[in-house]
Amino acid sequence: MAMLEVAELSAGYLGEDVVHRVSFAAAEGEAVAVIGSNGAGKTTLFRAVCGLLRPSHGTVRLEGRPITRRRAHDIARGGLAYVPAERHLFPDMTVAENLELGAFPRRPRAERRALVLELFPRLDERRRQRARTLSGGEQQMLAVGRALMSEPRLLLLDEPTTGLAPTVAAAAYTALTSMREQGLTIVVAEQQVPLALEFADRGYVLESGRIQLGGSVAELEGNSEVQRAYLGVA
Repeated sequence: MAMLEVAELSAGYLGEDVVHRVSFAAAEGEAVAVIGSNGAGKTTLFRAVCGLLRPSHGTVRLEGRPITRRRAHDIARGGLAYVPAERHLFPDMTVAENLELGAFPRRPRAERRALVLELFPRLDERRRQRARTLSGGEQQMLAVGRALMSEPRLLLLDEPTTGLAPTVAAAAYTALTSMREQGLTIVVAEQQVPLALEFADRGYVLESGRIQLGGSVAELEGNSEVQRAYLGVA
């Protein structure tokens, strides 16, 4: 079953579309990568999918239910969690408090908290520390952990490795793989294409706000344009 279906979606700012007639899908339990350079429209696309930006055209369905015109918090309660590239943590709250707010308006379940801390042991070590004092990698762990506290069925991640050292970025994808193995559907927008393709089942190439190519990871890795533009193959 399709967890997420995006059809002919256009969206932008001040009456000017940034993404144009974009269509893609993610099946239940699948990992999908949307790859593209900076400015390709990945953030605009994700904001339109999760309800933070009203599309000018097209439809979005979550588990078959139309969510195109629903408000962001209603979409979140319906099972979609979005982690923006900017993370948007509560800087003066502790790690534990940020995680607790991730479950709002429900009370956080102890089992879910234990699962998040098992995925990110560093957060357990830092649970009394204020979010603003964490390293970039720790803040990214907290942003993802907070999203997981809402017990989503679909996780949208926008540039999860932005500003992270290569070893920390690789560790982030190790955690994402663990989440996927537990049945979570994940759609990730990423500039670090090798990491994203190693993680995903399928991928889409977004350029200038349009899907230029889509297919399995093997198909994308074998495409000469993808090799040249994103994989460093001459």
